[in-house]
Amino acid sequence: MGFFSAARQGRKDDAELGKGLWRRAHGRFTRGLDRYHQVLEGVEDETHYAELVDIADELSAVSDRVRRICVEAQRRSPSDGLDNPGALAAVHRSLSMAGNSLATTAEAAAMLRLGLGAVPAGAASVRRRAESVLEQVNDAERRLAEGAPGVRESG
Repeated sequence: MGFFSAARQGRKDDAELGKGLWRRAHGRFTRGLDRYHQVLEGVEDETHYAELVDIADELSAVSDRVRRICVEAQRRSPSDGLDNPGALAAVHRSLSMAGNSLATTAEAAAMLRLGLGAVPAGAASVRRRAESVLEQVNDAERRLAEGAPGVRESG
């Protein structure tokens, strides 16, 4: 992405995602996806590569959904800081977990690439972690659609 494209995207992100929690949740997910794709670049085993590319395609498709969730959450509960989003706290929690799970998915792919871990099982470990990402994004969508019910105050 060139300088002007990056600046234009930054302004669009500011307008749609704000500068707070929702922007951070989206950024965490995007960085995890970037890490996963970086790991793919070094995979030499063709079978593993094909499996990991299929997973990458699924995760990339989810990225658009994550952005839509964050944009809608910013519209409903604007955030320019790190304050708890109130009624949408459960949505944010699900998105945070999805971002963290995506990072562990990239880590599992890196371990497979390096031949560490359960290589005979192929990409099964990576697949399991990717499925948890999908479940958490689904949960965030569901909670956003329901207005994030079930949010309890801790105490």
